Amino acid sequence: MSSAFLHSLSNVPDKLVSLSLSISPNDDPKLESVRLLDDQEQLLIKSEEDFTKLLKIDPSHKIKVVSIFGNTGEGKSHTLNHTFFEGKEIFKTSQYQYSCTIGVWAKYDATLKTICIDTEGFLGITKKEHQRTRLLLKILAISDVIIYRTRSERLPRDMYTFLGGASRSYKEHFSPALQNFLQKYEIDKNFLSWGPSVIVFHETRYTCTLNSIADVKTSPEDLLRENFSKLDESFDGFSSLKYIGVANGGGKESFAQLRVAVEKELESTQVRSPRSPKYVYHTLKEINEKFQSQISEANPQLYLSAFFTCQDKCLSCGAGCNLSMGHKDDDEPHSSTSKCKLQHQYQNFVYVCKKCCENGTRQIVEPSYQAKNEQFWSSIISTVWSGYIIECPTCGKIYQSREYWYGNKDPKDEAVLVEIVHVWPGHKSLLGSQNSAQKVLDGVTSISNVVASVGSQPTKMISDWVTDQIAPSYWIPNNEIQVCAKCKTGFESNATKHHCRACGQGFCEACSSKTQAVPARGWYEDVRVCDGCYREEPPSMNHVADGTELRSRRIGESVINSISVVKSILDKPKELIKETARPAYWTPDNECKNCTGCDKPFGALLGLHHCRDCGKGVCDKCSTTRKPVPLRGWETPVRVCDKCSS
Repeated sequence: MSSAFLHSLSNVPDKLVSLSLSISPNDDPKLESVRLLDDQEQLLIKSEEDFTKLLKIDPSHKIKVVSIFGNTGEGKSHTLNHTFFEGKEIFKTSQYQYSCTIGVWAKYDATLKTICIDTEGFLGITKKEHQRTRLLLKILAISDVIIYRTRSERLPRDMYTFLGGASRSYKEHFSPALQNFLQKYEIDKNFLSWGPSVIVFHETRYTCTLNSIADVKTSPEDLLRENFSKLDESFDGFSSLKYIGVANGGGKESFAQLRVAVEKELESTQVRSPRSPKYVYHTLKEINEKFQSQISEANPQLYLSAFFTCQDKCLSCGAGCNLSMGHKDDDEPHSSTSKCKLQHQYQNFVYVCKKCCENGTRQIVEPSYQAKNEQFWSSIISTVWSGYIIECPTCGKIYQSREYWYGNKDPKDEAVLVEIVHVWPGHKSLLGSQNSAQKVLDGVTSISNVVASVGSQPTKMISDWVTDQIAPSYWIPNNEIQVCAKCKTGFESNATKHHCRACGQGFCEACSSKTQAVPARGWYEDVRVCDGCYREEPPSMNHVADGTELRSRRIGESVINSISVVKSILDKPKELIKETARPAYWTPDNECKNCTGCDKPFGALLGLHHCRDCGKGVCDKCSTTRKPVPLRGWETPVRVCDKCSS
């Protein structure tokens, strides 16, 4: 199909197009054929019951499908009427310039038990030539036999281009889609493994047909295949090829010859067998719904592959996905044969375990800030001091940073390989390695904020957990102490529970205000005891206990008593790494003058935060939402401004 011709179609005035369509008798009540699809690829029959009823098909019959293709004005409707319906006006024909067939029409031939399908012609007046071509190819995919009708003195290049592209489309796109359909309905998988049979119906007036120039050694079909080869067009997607040439009009005899050829192909069950009408309907419905995405009409060339290939392109390098449309519905990720390039704004790389690569497997790994086998409160304190880790499901822990705010050894030097990956629209995650330092910084900030308030509930959880881990065996666990053992006053959630070093019971501050040594328990210095255990006479040192069990408790008390100073310790390294930790897409602090939400200036009374989605500076009131931002690498709920949230 020439580029110049298609380009000329795009310049046809809209009024002319509208005029030709408006006078086209698409819905003539005198016609017995039924319109299956309109020119916008919309299936007009909504159920298999309506399908069999409108086409007057016995649901118990096993049927096949014959369809016809060719340029507009080549006599496709006329050919079907005379080949299958004895010349009756089943499919509309016209002597006028406008196209008689808009969309796809069908009629059931009860004698042959075959659905005959008439299609809209190529090279008609339309601005959506690509969409029309895809519409016709969908019909080709469900057909058992296709007739390519051409009235030309020599077989046109358009025919070879269309059939060659259709062959590739069937192998690359339709065949996998049909196999999935067959598996869904538990039909024999070999049922549609090959494309339809093709019959080229060629009519000439002044030149010879291929029949007249073929000889004993070379058949017309051999000459066709030779021409396909010369034009670098594939034909192996179809099951067979047949040529019928008619000179000087042919008449009734030519249509009888065509019918004999079609019947022979329909009788053959070596490649395809007849099937229930409902499967014909559902196959058409599945194919039509799968390949519905909008096609770019910018390129006037007939590029059939683009009609069915996924339209998504990599955001980083612009490479297109080479899979079929609708592959995401089957949970199949995007794929491209070309390599991607790294873009700073996307940081589109992943870490791959180096040891696994040496063993012949590809295992993607990600930085983490809590070991999988550690409890939250224990690991979060550990992570603050030891940095993030990288764990491989096969090899275990392969990397752990030390003091992450200085002197880190890069994981690429010893544990991982870096692989550049494509960035597809709606990609679940870009690894977020650009956010690694910021995530650690967020962890540091979280801990410093927790320990800043000694009476806060999270701090009490840490303190109680540490207390229970290092408590002597005779102490009552914190979680079992609900009331003071003496006054029976209930403890509130953030209230401090004191243990008597003598009896190990839990008391409030008022009932355990005295101190003295308890050598029988291993406490040789003054420690807290309850009022009931306190003695006015100092206890005897004759019987003393081994203090081994109490060493961890003494050390733990020093840690707990010193936890309030952690904030000042953490704030120093936090400020050191603050700027270097910022992800690339964040607006630098010195450029954030006003909140992007309320436009108020940042200062001592209005703190600066960053939205994890857009990276702009916002205040606390304009960023109250917390949600994951997978495209930026944040898999857990993080701060998002109100604009991005909405």
